[in-house]
This record gives sequence, C-alpha cells and structure tokens, in this order.
Amino acid sequence: MTSAVSSPIQQQVQVRLITAADNAAIAQVIRQVSAEFGLTADKGYTVADPNLDHLYETYSQPRCAYWVVELNGEIAGGGGVAPLVGEAEDLCELQKMYFLPSLRGQGLARRLASQALSFAKEQGFARCYLETTASLTQAIALYQRLGFEHIAGALGSTGHVDCEVTMLKTL
Repeated sequence: MTSAVSSPIQQQVQVRLITAADNAAIAQVIRQVSAEFGLTADKGYTVADPNLDHLYETYSQPRCAYWVVELNGEIAGGGGVAPLVGEAEDLCELQKMYFLPSLRGQGLARRLASQALSFAKEQGFARCYLETTASLTQAIALYQRLGFEHIAGALGSTGHVDCEVTMLKTL
C-alpha cells in the first residue's frame, strides 16, 4: 500500500508498508526522536524495547501494520497499529508514531494515524488505545483532534511504564 501525500513536500514523500530492509532505519529514527525529546535512560525513561530493531517482523503478524514515511528516499518517520496485548480482541493500539523534524508540520502524522485507524477498523477493531508522555504536547493535541479521549489509566500489557498519558478512541 503506497500513497502520496498532499503537502508542500508531496513529490518528495512516500508512505508505504514497512519491509525487512527498513528495520535499522526506522529504529534509528525512533531512537533519534526519543533522544530529541529527552526520552532517554539518563533522564529516567525505560528505553529497552525488544521489538525496536525488528519492527517488520513484529508488524507482519495478523491484524498488524506499520507504515514508514520516506523523504527523498530516506526513512524519516513511521507509525503502526496492532492488537493490544492482554486486552479484548476488539481493542488495538496505535504504536510507534515517530517523525523526524523534516516531516513535522506537513500533516503526515495525521495522515498516517488516520490510515492506521482505517486499517484497524477494517481488521475488526472497535476501539483504539494509545500511550504517550506529557512532554509530547503536539502529539497529544493531534490525538485529541482525531477523537482520542483521555482515560484514567493504562490498558493492556504494553510495558511502557513511563507513558503517563493514556487515550482511547471508538472506531
């Protein structure tokens, strides 16, 4: 599934499903963006994610998908959706939405999140959950615009002990 994006950088951006060859590049993007926002071990954040270097394999499972965003042929962002571990079959999680500064402000996060939510609905999910941290104010604002509502506590078994913002959306 490949799609163009309507923004000033339309000719330079491609959104497509992840391939095995993308693993190292998207893991690097996630690490770089995490460091940019201070989400690092030295700041008290738990950063060990056993799936980070194997996202293609992780999202090749049933009812999962992860899209990467290429800018001028280089991976510069991504995001995905998967069933929420430890919860009912109708509940998925929006996961690993990370974008380098070169992609921000172009509407790509909104487009990718909307694409993930549409995929989730097609897969039979009725609700979508997400976790983030309060320092990611622009992400939280986007999620609210997409219809996510704050909920009192964490759901499922995500292992994201540092994510104090939890949100839920009916699909």
